[in-house]
Amino acid sequence: MFLVMFRRAFLAPQRSFRRFGSSNSVAADLSAFPATQITQLENGIRVASGPNTGEATATVGVWVNAGSRYENANNNGVAHFLEHLNFKGTDKMSRMQLEEGLENAGSHLNAYTSREQTTFYGQVLNQNAKSMLATLADMLTNSKITETAVERERDTILMEMKEVESINEEVVFDKLHYTAFRGHPLGYTILGPVENIQKLSRDDLVNFRKAHYTGGRMVVAGAGGISHAELVAHARELFAHVPADVPAGVAAPVLKPAYFSGSDIQVRYDSMPYAQIAFGFPTAGWNDADHIPLQLIQQILGSYSKSVARGNGKHVGSILVSKIAELPNVESFNVFNTQYSDTGLFGINAVSHEHGVEEMMDTFFYEISRLSYEMNDDILEQAKNNLKTTLLTHLDSNDKICDEIGRHVLQYGRVIHPSEMFARIDKVDCNAIKACAKRFFYDRDFAMASLGPVHELQDYGHYRRRTYWVRF
Repeated sequence: MFLVMFRRAFLAPQRSFRRFGSSNSVAADLSAFPATQITQLENGIRVASGPNTGEATATVGVWVNAGSRYENANNNGVAHFLEHLNFKGTDKMSRMQLEEGLENAGSHLNAYTSREQTTFYGQVLNQNAKSMLATLADMLTNSKITETAVERERDTILMEMKEVESINEEVVFDKLHYTAFRGHPLGYTILGPVENIQKLSRDDLVNFRKAHYTGGRMVVAGAGGISHAELVAHARELFAHVPADVPAGVAAPVLKPAYFSGSDIQVRYDSMPYAQIAFGFPTAGWNDADHIPLQLIQQILGSYSKSVARGNGKHVGSILVSKIAELPNVESFNVFNTQYSDTGLFGINAVSHEHGVEEMMDTFFYEISRLSYEMNDDILEQAKNNLKTTLLTHLDSNDKICDEIGRHVLQYGRVIHPSEMFARIDKVDCNAIKACAKRFFYDRDFAMASLGPVHELQDYGHYRRRTYWVRF
């Protein structure tokens, strides 16, 4: 059976680890992460890096304020399409020359497009950092966007779309965005719809590049064996031709204010072995005061996988994990905290057998609602330790540090040092957690998307009432 449903919200009344030691038990020499330096070039490009570590390798890259959020219904998918075409050669280098040059230099180049950013970065021997930046500067501003290249790349992207559509978690998360931000660019998929990929023109791609790949929207970042002075000198020389602003005759990018739609969407396939369900509450952007409490709540709720036999079951510290582990039909769940510049989604993505859905969902909503009323110091202390550990493991390589620097400069206008993050974590108390939960979860509309045998899933109003109903 196949069934698709979309429903508006009804109006209603208004990784987990065991704890050892104190909240300071996550010990780290934070001086190993010295303050980042930022220099703004004449054309508005910001250059950011930590001091030279003396390593033999460095990671350098470019972060651009250009993602699917800046698209419209007619050109959705253009940011990702452009990312692909940037690797197809320039006026100076053919595609083969570009690939051979990177390989000969021992470089590893990565790229990704998200809803708000497009990123290109690579790891190189430190003496090849300038060469990598030269390649990136050429790729991002002079890539050959020919009719032939555009036509050839359509098939590649359509194949990629088929691969993504075979991953149920990706499908459900895209549908969650679609129903949460219905009619808004945040609800678009990053790859775009098939009809757009089939019709996007060379002019669409060229105009998107002209509008977004400008100095004020770009960050050049580096980490590892390269000094800030070197990085600035290279960027000033290689990116000098990048315009500071949008050229005349090209529409400037517009960040359309986010709006949320409390609703759900079901894609029912009774023949599938598992139900995949995701739901999320609207939250706030990166600079919101509850940014840290939301991360701590993510740690408090935890994550679970039946396939992980040790350290992730009924005896862990998370109350939610211990309850879910007692339900034999639940395969896994993870708590996500996705934040954007001015909004976000906080919720749970879960996999269950068809006959485990109802009890699983009631457990989720009960434990989330309970956060508005109950929190104790031991649970919060454990969450703080977990979050600190997670933050530090995200800084264990030059690639991760460089990505952190680039994203932070775009998101905050600066790089937040780990010591500042630790201090902000330590300031959060139980009342702050309860206030955050009450602000975002208590008696609030949410969005939900589901795929598979979801006949046990109750109607939206049932779960909406669970946002303010707690058994004591």
